[in-house]
Amino acid sequence: MLTFLLRRLPSLAGVLLASSVIAFALPRLAPGDPAVTIAGPDAAPEAVAAVRDALGLDRSLPSQYLHWLGGVLSGDLGTSFTTGRPVAELLADRAASTVELAVVAALLMSLLGIGLGVLGGNRRSPAVRAAVDGVSSALLAAPPFLTGLLLVLALGIAYPVLPAGGEVSLLDDPVIGIQYLIMPAVALALPQAAAIGRLVQTEMRRNRGEEFVDLATAKGLSPGQVTRRHVLRTSLGTGAVAIGLRLGELLAGAIVVEAVFARNGLGTLAVASMAGRDYLVVQVLVLLAVAVAAVIQILTELVLAWLDPRVRLGAS
Repeated sequence: MLTFLLRRLPSLAGVLLASSVIAFALPRLAPGDPAVTIAGPDAAPEAVAAVRDALGLDRSLPSQYLHWLGGVLSGDLGTSFTTGRPVAELLADRAASTVELAVVAALLMSLLGIGLGVLGGNRRSPAVRAAVDGVSSALLAAPPFLTGLLLVLALGIAYPVLPAGGEVSLLDDPVIGIQYLIMPAVALALPQAAAIGRLVQTEMRRNRGEEFVDLATAKGLSPGQVTRRHVLRTSLGTGAVAIGLRLGELLAGAIVVEAVFARNGLGTLAVASMAGRDYLVVQVLVLLAVAVAAVIQILTELVLAWLDPRVRLGAS
Protein backbone atom coordinates (compact mmCIF):
# COMPACT_ATOMS: atom_id res chain seq x y z
CA MET A 1 0.00 0.00 0.00
CA LEU A 2 2.93 2.34 0.76
CA THR A 3 4.35 1.74 -2.73
CA PHE A 4 0.91 2.46 -4.16
CA LEU A 5 0.88 5.79 -2.31
CA LEU A 6 4.45 6.76 -3.26
CA ARG A 7 3.68 6.22 -6.94
CA ARG A 8 1.04 8.92 -6.78
CA LEU A 9 3.04 11.62 -5.03
CA PRO A 10 4.77 12.90 -8.23
CA SER A 11 1.39 13.34 -9.94
CA LEU A 12 0.10 15.19 -6.85
CA ALA A 13 3.07 17.58 -6.98
CA GLY A 14 2.48 18.16 -10.70
CA VAL A 15 -1.20 18.91 -10.15
CA LEU A 16 -0.45 21.39 -7.37
CA LEU A 17 2.23 23.16 -9.42
CA ALA A 18 -0.10 23.51 -12.43
CA SER A 19 -2.89 24.65 -10.08
CA SER A 20 -0.65 27.33 -8.61
CA VAL A 21 -0.21 28.84 -12.09
CA ILE A 22 -3.97 28.76 -12.70
CA ALA A 23 -4.70 30.19 -9.23
CA PHE A 24 -2.27 33.05 -9.90
CA ALA A 25 -3.65 33.82 -13.37
CA LEU A 26 -7.37 33.40 -12.63
CA PRO A 27 -8.06 36.57 -10.55
CA ARG A 28 -5.92 38.65 -12.92
CA LEU A 29 -8.19 37.70 -15.84
CA ALA A 30 -11.09 39.51 -14.19
CA PRO A 31 -11.51 43.20 -15.04
CA GLY A 32 -10.47 45.76 -12.45
CA ASP A 33 -7.33 46.92 -10.67
CA PRO A 34 -6.88 46.22 -6.95
CA ALA A 35 -4.78 49.38 -6.62
CA VAL A 36 -7.69 51.49 -7.92
CA THR A 37 -10.14 49.60 -5.66
CA ILE A 38 -8.01 50.31 -2.59
CA ALA A 39 -7.04 53.90 -3.47
CA GLY A 40 -10.61 54.80 -4.39
CA PRO A 41 -12.29 55.81 -7.65
CA ASP A 42 -11.31 59.51 -7.24
CA ALA A 43 -7.66 58.90 -6.31
CA ALA A 44 -4.92 60.66 -8.28
CA PRO A 45 -2.73 58.53 -10.57
CA GLU A 46 0.21 59.11 -8.21
CA ALA A 47 -1.77 57.67 -5.31
CA VAL A 48 -2.80 54.63 -7.37
CA ALA A 49 0.82 54.11 -8.42
CA ALA A 50 1.94 54.30 -4.79
CA VAL A 51 -0.60 51.64 -3.79
CA ARG A 52 0.45 49.44 -6.70
CA ASP A 53 4.09 49.77 -5.63
CA ALA A 54 3.25 48.97 -2.00
CA LEU A 55 1.35 45.83 -3.05
CA GLY A 56 4.13 44.69 -5.38
CA LEU A 57 1.82 44.83 -8.40
CA ASP A 58 4.25 46.99 -10.38
CA ARG A 59 6.60 44.05 -10.80
CA SER A 60 6.45 41.63 -13.73
CA LEU A 61 3.93 38.76 -13.51
CA PRO A 62 6.65 36.03 -13.38
CA SER A 63 8.31 37.93 -10.52
CA GLN A 64 5.00 38.23 -8.65
CA TYR A 65 4.26 34.53 -9.19
CA LEU A 66 7.65 33.33 -7.98
CA HIS A 67 7.50 35.63 -4.95
CA TRP A 68 4.03 34.34 -4.04
CA LEU A 69 4.94 30.67 -4.66
CA GLY A 70 8.08 31.01 -2.57
CA GLY A 71 6.03 32.45 0.27
CA VAL A 72 3.48 29.63 0.08
CA LEU A 73 6.21 26.98 0.13
CA SER A 74 7.76 28.64 3.18
CA GLY A 75 4.40 28.93 4.98
CA ASP A 76 3.78 32.64 4.31
CA LEU A 77 0.45 32.98 2.47
CA GLY A 78 0.78 36.76 2.19
CA THR A 79 -1.32 39.68 3.40
CA SER A 80 -4.80 40.61 2.25
CA PHE A 81 -4.88 43.69 0.02
CA THR A 82 -8.17 44.96 1.44
CA THR A 83 -8.04 44.07 5.14
CA GLY A 84 -4.29 44.17 5.76
CA ARG A 85 -4.57 40.93 7.75
CA PRO A 86 -2.50 37.82 7.04
CA VAL A 87 -4.29 35.51 4.62
CA ALA A 88 -3.69 32.57 6.96
CA GLU A 89 -5.65 34.37 9.70
CA LEU A 90 -8.57 35.11 7.37
CA LEU A 91 -8.74 31.46 6.33
CA ALA A 92 -8.48 30.25 9.92
CA ASP A 93 -11.40 32.50 10.95
CA ARG A 94 -13.66 31.14 8.20
CA ALA A 95 -12.46 27.54 7.81
CA ALA A 96 -14.33 26.11 10.80
CA SER A 97 -17.73 27.03 9.33
CA THR A 98 -16.98 25.45 5.95
CA VAL A 99 -15.32 22.38 7.47
CA GLU A 100 -18.35 21.75 9.72
CA LEU A 101 -20.69 22.07 6.76
CA ALA A 102 -18.53 19.89 4.48
CA VAL A 103 -18.02 17.13 7.07
CA VAL A 104 -21.72 16.84 7.97
CA ALA A 105 -22.71 17.01 4.29
CA ALA A 106 -20.10 14.38 3.38
CA LEU A 107 -21.40 12.01 6.04
CA LEU A 108 -24.99 12.48 4.86
CA MET A 109 -23.93 12.10 1.22
CA SER A 110 -22.04 8.86 1.88
CA LEU A 111 -24.74 7.26 4.02
CA LEU A 112 -27.63 8.27 1.76
CA GLY A 113 -25.71 7.44 -1.41
CA ILE A 114 -24.69 3.94 -0.32
CA GLY A 115 -28.15 3.37 1.14
CA LEU A 116 -29.94 4.37 -2.06
CA GLY A 117 -27.52 2.23 -4.08
CA VAL A 118 -28.09 -0.87 -1.95
CA LEU A 119 -31.88 -0.42 -2.02
CA GLY A 120 -31.86 0.12 -5.76
CA GLY A 121 -29.54 -2.83 -6.35
CA ASN A 122 -31.80 -5.25 -4.49
CA ARG A 123 -33.26 -7.52 -7.17
CA ARG A 124 -35.94 -8.95 -4.89
CA SER A 125 -37.86 -5.69 -4.48
CA PRO A 126 -38.96 -4.24 -7.84
CA ALA A 127 -41.25 -1.73 -6.11
CA VAL A 128 -38.37 -0.46 -3.94
CA ARG A 129 -36.11 -0.20 -6.98
CA ALA A 130 -38.74 1.82 -8.83
CA ALA A 131 -39.19 4.12 -5.84
CA VAL A 132 -35.42 4.59 -5.50
CA ASP A 133 -35.14 5.37 -9.22
CA GLY A 134 -37.83 8.03 -8.89
CA VAL A 135 -36.29 9.61 -5.80
CA SER A 136 -32.82 9.59 -7.37
CA SER A 137 -34.07 11.21 -10.56
CA ALA A 138 -35.83 13.96 -8.59
CA LEU A 139 -32.76 14.65 -6.44
CA LEU A 140 -30.42 14.71 -9.44
CA ALA A 141 -32.63 17.30 -11.12
CA ALA A 142 -32.54 19.65 -8.09
CA PRO A 143 -29.33 21.70 -7.65
CA PRO A 144 -28.21 22.55 -4.08
CA PHE A 145 -29.45 26.15 -4.20
CA LEU A 146 -32.97 25.03 -5.23
CA THR A 147 -33.04 22.33 -2.56
CA GLY A 148 -31.81 24.90 -0.04
CA LEU A 149 -34.52 27.41 -0.94
CA LEU A 150 -37.23 24.74 -0.71
CA LEU A 151 -35.95 23.65 2.70
CA VAL A 152 -35.93 27.27 3.92
CA LEU A 153 -39.50 27.76 2.71
CA ALA A 154 -40.74 24.48 4.21
CA LEU A 155 -38.79 24.09 7.48
CA GLY A 156 -37.67 27.65 8.12
CA ILE A 157 -40.77 29.68 7.22
CA ALA A 158 -43.92 27.58 6.68
CA TYR A 159 -43.16 25.19 9.57
CA PRO A 160 -40.34 26.94 11.46
CA VAL A 161 -38.69 23.97 13.15
CA LEU A 162 -35.15 24.88 12.07
CA PRO A 163 -33.34 28.24 11.76
CA ALA A 164 -33.56 29.58 8.20
CA GLY A 165 -30.11 31.20 8.27
CA GLY A 166 -27.04 32.05 10.32
CA GLU A 167 -24.75 29.72 12.22
CA VAL A 168 -23.52 28.66 15.63
CA SER A 169 -20.27 26.72 15.91
CA LEU A 170 -20.55 23.08 16.95
CA LEU A 171 -17.65 23.70 19.31
CA ASP A 172 -19.56 26.48 21.10
CA ASP A 173 -22.94 24.73 21.35
CA PRO A 174 -23.30 21.32 19.63
CA VAL A 175 -27.09 21.12 20.12
CA ILE A 176 -27.84 24.55 18.64
CA GLY A 177 -25.02 24.28 16.09
CA ILE A 178 -26.37 21.07 14.53
CA GLN A 179 -29.77 22.76 14.10
CA TYR A 180 -28.12 25.44 11.98
CA LEU A 181 -26.24 22.77 10.00
CA ILE A 182 -29.05 20.37 9.12
CA MET A 183 -30.68 22.26 6.26
CA PRO A 184 -27.51 23.49 4.51
CA ALA A 185 -25.87 20.06 4.86
CA VAL A 186 -28.94 18.27 3.48
CA ALA A 187 -29.21 20.75 0.59
CA LEU A 188 -25.55 20.17 -0.22
CA ALA A 189 -25.63 16.39 0.16
CA LEU A 190 -28.83 15.29 -1.58
CA PRO A 191 -27.86 15.76 -5.27
CA GLN A 192 -24.45 14.18 -4.69
CA ALA A 193 -25.99 11.27 -2.75
CA ALA A 194 -28.36 10.55 -5.61
CA ALA A 195 -25.47 10.37 -8.07
CA ILE A 196 -23.51 8.01 -5.80
CA GLY A 197 -26.58 5.85 -5.25
CA ARG A 198 -27.18 5.56 -8.98
CA LEU A 199 -23.58 4.39 -9.59
CA VAL A 200 -23.63 1.85 -6.74
CA GLN A 201 -27.01 0.57 -7.89
CA THR A 202 -25.78 0.09 -11.46
CA GLU A 203 -22.60 -1.63 -10.28
CA MET A 204 -24.54 -4.01 -8.02
CA ARG A 205 -26.83 -4.99 -10.86
CA ARG A 206 -23.82 -5.63 -13.10
CA ASN A 207 -21.99 -7.67 -10.47
CA ARG A 208 -25.01 -9.89 -9.91
CA GLY A 209 -24.46 -11.28 -13.40
CA GLU A 210 -20.81 -12.16 -12.80
CA GLU A 211 -19.60 -15.76 -12.52
CA PHE A 212 -18.29 -15.37 -8.97
CA VAL A 213 -21.81 -14.56 -7.81
CA ASP A 214 -23.17 -17.68 -9.52
CA LEU A 215 -20.39 -19.69 -7.88
CA ALA A 216 -21.23 -18.29 -4.43
CA THR A 217 -24.91 -19.13 -4.99
CA ALA A 218 -24.00 -22.65 -6.13
CA LYS A 219 -22.04 -23.15 -2.89
CA GLY A 220 -25.28 -22.67 -0.96
CA LEU A 221 -24.93 -19.12 0.34
CA SER A 222 -28.18 -17.33 1.06
CA PRO A 223 -29.15 -14.31 -1.11
CA GLY A 224 -28.30 -11.99 1.80
CA GLN A 225 -24.85 -13.53 2.23
CA VAL A 226 -24.18 -13.33 -1.51
CA THR A 227 -25.16 -9.66 -1.47
CA ARG A 228 -23.10 -8.72 1.60
CA ARG A 229 -19.98 -10.80 0.94
CA HIS A 230 -19.66 -10.57 -2.83
CA VAL A 231 -22.00 -8.14 -4.62
CA LEU A 232 -21.86 -5.22 -2.16
CA ARG A 233 -18.13 -5.46 -1.40
CA THR A 234 -17.12 -5.45 -5.07
CA SER A 235 -19.59 -2.65 -5.79
CA LEU A 236 -18.34 -0.38 -3.01
CA GLY A 237 -15.19 0.36 -5.02
CA THR A 238 -17.30 2.34 -7.46
CA GLY A 239 -19.04 4.02 -4.55
CA ALA A 240 -15.71 4.99 -2.98
CA VAL A 241 -14.50 6.56 -6.21
CA ALA A 242 -17.77 8.42 -6.61
CA ILE A 243 -17.64 9.69 -3.02
CA GLY A 244 -14.09 10.94 -3.55
CA LEU A 245 -15.05 12.80 -6.71
CA ARG A 246 -18.18 14.25 -5.12
CA LEU A 247 -16.30 15.52 -2.07
CA GLY A 248 -14.52 18.01 -4.29
CA GLU A 249 -17.88 19.14 -5.67
CA LEU A 250 -19.16 19.60 -2.12
CA LEU A 251 -16.59 22.36 -1.59
CA ALA A 252 -17.72 24.09 -4.78
CA GLY A 253 -21.38 23.74 -3.83
CA ALA A 254 -20.63 25.10 -0.35
CA ILE A 255 -20.08 28.57 -1.87
CA VAL A 256 -23.70 28.72 -3.05
CA VAL A 257 -25.16 27.03 0.00
CA GLU A 258 -23.31 29.37 2.37
CA ALA A 259 -24.85 32.31 0.52
CA VAL A 260 -28.38 30.82 0.73
CA PHE A 261 -28.10 30.14 4.47
CA ALA A 262 -26.03 33.26 5.36
CA ARG A 263 -23.09 31.26 6.68
CA ASN A 264 -19.77 33.02 7.12
CA GLY A 265 -17.42 30.42 5.63
CA LEU A 266 -14.71 30.18 2.99
CA GLY A 267 -17.26 30.40 0.18
CA THR A 268 -18.44 33.86 1.19
CA LEU A 269 -14.80 34.86 1.75
CA ALA A 270 -13.99 33.77 -1.82
CA VAL A 271 -16.88 35.79 -3.28
CA ALA A 272 -16.00 38.91 -1.25
CA SER A 273 -12.30 38.61 -2.12
CA MET A 274 -13.03 38.24 -5.82
CA ALA A 275 -15.30 41.29 -5.75
CA GLY A 276 -12.60 43.29 -3.91
CA ARG A 277 -9.78 42.15 -6.26
CA ASP A 278 -8.00 40.65 -3.26
CA TYR A 279 -5.67 38.54 -5.37
CA LEU A 280 -3.69 36.78 -2.64
CA VAL A 281 -6.79 35.53 -0.80
CA VAL A 282 -8.34 34.22 -4.04
CA GLN A 283 -5.09 32.55 -5.07
CA VAL A 284 -4.74 30.69 -1.77
CA LEU A 285 -8.41 29.64 -1.76
CA VAL A 286 -8.16 28.21 -5.30
CA LEU A 287 -4.93 26.39 -4.50
CA LEU A 288 -6.37 25.10 -1.22
CA ALA A 289 -9.50 23.78 -2.96
CA VAL A 290 -7.41 21.91 -5.55
CA ALA A 291 -5.05 20.54 -2.88
CA VAL A 292 -7.96 19.23 -0.79
CA ALA A 293 -9.61 17.65 -3.86
CA ALA A 294 -6.30 16.02 -4.93
CA VAL A 295 -5.60 14.60 -1.48
CA ILE A 296 -9.15 13.27 -1.25
CA GLN A 297 -8.72 11.62 -4.66
CA ILE A 298 -5.54 9.86 -3.53
CA LEU A 299 -7.25 8.70 -0.33
CA THR A 300 -10.09 7.41 -2.50
CA GLU A 301 -7.65 5.42 -4.60
CA LEU A 302 -6.16 3.93 -1.43
CA VAL A 303 -9.63 2.85 -0.28
CA LEU A 304 -10.31 1.42 -3.73
CA ALA A 305 -7.00 -0.50 -3.64
CA TRP A 306 -7.93 -1.86 -0.22
CA LEU A 307 -11.36 -2.97 -1.44
CA ASP A 308 -10.19 -4.44 -4.75
CA PRO A 309 -6.86 -6.36 -4.85
CA ARG A 310 -6.85 -6.07 -8.66
CA VAL A 311 -6.12 -2.34 -8.28
CA ARG A 312 -3.10 -3.01 -6.04
CA LEU A 313 -1.80 -5.69 -8.38
CA GLY A 314 -2.29 -3.41 -11.37
CA ALA A 315 -0.37 -0.60 -9.65
CA SER A 316 2.51 -2.86 -8.74
